[in-house]
This record gives sequence, structure tokens and C-alpha cells, in this order.
Amino acid sequence: MKPTSHDKQFKIDLPNVDSIPKHDAYDVVIIGGATMGACTAWFLASNPDFSGKILIVEKDKSYLQSQTAASNNCMRQQFANPINVKIGQHAADFVRNFRENLGGDPAIPELTIRNFGYLYLSDNPDLTEVLQRDQSVQAAAGAGTKMVAPDDIARAYPFYNLTDIEAGSLNTVDEGFYNAPLMVEWLLRKSIEKGAEFVENEVHAIGRDGNKVTSVTLASGQVIKAGAVVNAAGTYAGIVADMAGLKLDIQPKRRYTFIFRAKQKLDRDLPLTIDPTGVHFRQFGDDYLVGCPPLGDDATVAQDDFSAEETIWQDKVYPIISNRIPQFKDVEIVDFWMGHYDFNTFDFNVVIGPHDDVSNFHFTNGSSGHGSQQGPSVGRGVAEQIIYGEFREMDLSPFLYERFAKGERVIERAVI
Repeated sequence: MKPTSHDKQFKIDLPNVDSIPKHDAYDVVIIGGATMGACTAWFLASNPDFSGKILIVEKDKSYLQSQTAASNNCMRQQFANPINVKIGQHAADFVRNFRENLGGDPAIPELTIRNFGYLYLSDNPDLTEVLQRDQSVQAAAGAGTKMVAPDDIARAYPFYNLTDIEAGSLNTVDEGFYNAPLMVEWLLRKSIEKGAEFVENEVHAIGRDGNKVTSVTLASGQVIKAGAVVNAAGTYAGIVADMAGLKLDIQPKRRYTFIFRAKQKLDRDLPLTIDPTGVHFRQFGDDYLVGCPPLGDDATVAQDDFSAEETIWQDKVYPIISNRIPQFKDVEIVDFWMGHYDFNTFDFNVVIGPHDDVSNFHFTNGSSGHGSQQGPSVGRGVAEQIIYGEFREMDLSPFLYERFAKGERVIERAVI
């Protein structure tokens, strides 16, 4: 099965993009202009304590192969780590107040969250115990997650087959879909209005003098002096780090997305349902979306490998959705794509700069599938590190790069 283009649904439109920077020196060069790069640029450009020049270098302004474009555009608070719960809450607040957060310009769209919720299903005591433990973490952080019995699920959502299910974890507050690419587009537009510069180009080398990065060399051959460099390169983050002589193990992993239409539609919104198999499905407009890891091992692939396993639908996806929801026995695929997660295999959590030794090289990498909702918190935190040398609004220090050397894993179990 060949993946189709998904640019009709997820498009970022930036007018008048140049390829050559206007200057030969910038205070901050951001490598990558998708979610992490856009969020970092905005929180720098909008901070009254920062007056430096910002350059955003994005190799493809169409974003057709970016993780942002391939994202399923969801947010949740159902995580195993309390920091990630707080990050999810900040994302929801940022999106719900998006226009106000960007200055109130009436041209800025109002973003909304379609709160169909997340429902984790358990078919065994061990998984139920994990969900209960996670629910306690979430509740302590102020999330509305509740443990639900099969009878509770059946009353709220009578279309499920629950014969093998013993419990679930459900939250319908600030958990659902939002338009992440539209958020990125307007963060970039407003950052540019405030003086940031965006170019369609590619970084081919990073200059370094001792414990400082000093420059980036573009594909065009232009050498740009840099006061600081932000690595927002998604699955290419390890390659960018290597250019600076630094180590970062970020691995691209396949994630499939199908949009399908059911002959018999459900009579209410379908929560993002995480089946015990790991296949997950939800409402998508009037249709439905299903996502999953690959067949067999979750192998690392090349950054430019967007090939798909021919039998993923019939061997993995369809048997699970048609079993869990009998009304999905008669469905039609209307779209399909394959994107990548940028996996930080150390602990499945984001890595935030600065580097231990090279203090003006900053990371925003390895969100392991959570970048769309983590972008606002990470971008703000990295901007604070650049401007103040510390986190101010939210303490993200457990995610600093220094945890690698210390061997301090901040494990996030709830990765789908």
C-alpha cells in the first residue's frame, strides 16, 4: 500500500520565503522550522527581555515530510510522568487562548480543542495496575482522569466490544484534537512580524571553537555567525548534533495513520481509544483515524524512508478496529500516510538544551511522538535558557541533556 499525500489536511502556508539570509550574523540560529523551532522562535521574539536577531532555517517550507505535517494533532494529560501531565495542561491553555497569547490580532485564528477524550483499555490485571498508578499521578497534577469499569464504558460508549476488557482510564477534559500545523504557521508568521527571519535552506556544517558553537554553513555555501544554535531538526537531530561534534541518539520510527469512513457511523464522538494491542483510533471530522506502530519490531528507519509495509492494514489495523467496534466491520480507507516519531530511546522523553559542555548549543529533541503538544512548553523553556540561563515558568530541568551523563532516566511509559 502506497502512502498518499496529506498536505490537504495539514498545510503550513508561509508567504514570501527567501532562501538567503539577509545578514551574516544572528544571535540565535534555529535549525528546523516546524513545531519545536516555531515555538522557540515565538517565545524568543515575543519576550521583551530579548532583542537579538533570530534566524530560522527550514529545509522544506512545504513541510510535506515533517513530523508536524504527519502528526495526528492530539493532546492529552494521561502520562506516567507528572512533568508531562503539566506540559499537556500548558499546551491546552496555550491553544485555548491562542489568539490572546499571540497578542490579540483579529487575523489570528481561534484554535479549539475537540474534546473527544482519551480512553485507555486494559485486558489484564498488570495493565490495569499500571493505569491505576498513572491515574493517581495525573489526578495529583490536577487532571480529570478517572478509572472506569466495563459497565461505565458501555453506558458512555455502547458501541465497544468489551468482552475481554476489565478496566479503562478516561479523561475528556482538554484531551483531543487541535490543529497543530495551523498553530505552527501563526507562530512563525508572528515571529517574523517581530523581526525573526525565516529561510528555506539547509545547514550542512556547524562551526565550533572549544566549548562554543560559532557558526552554521548553509547549503548555499553561506557561513552565518551564530551566538547560539537551537537544534529543532526532528528526526535529523542526531545528524545536526554530530555536525557540532556532539552525541545525540534520536531514532526515527515508523508510525502509520489511516483515515477511514464507516458505512454505519457511530452516534457520538469516538474517544481516542488505545486498544491493549497499541493500535489507537479516534474521531476525525465525520470520519475516523487509526494509528499504529509497524508490524513486528519497532525498528529504526532512515530519516528519508517513508515506505510502508504492504499488509499493515489487513494484518494489523482492520482486525483490531473491527473487533473492538463491530460497526467498523464495513469501512472504506479514504487516506493513508506514514510519518516518523523522533524516539529518544534513553527514556522516551524530550531532550532540552543547553549541552553540558557546549553551553550555547540547545536541544529540543526526542519527544517520541508528543512534539505537537510539548512544543509550547519546550519552546518557552529553551527561550528562557537562552535569555536568562534558567527555567522560569516551568521547571523542565529533569529533561536537560545532562541527564545522559548522570544516567538519570525520566521514563515516560505512556508512549503510543
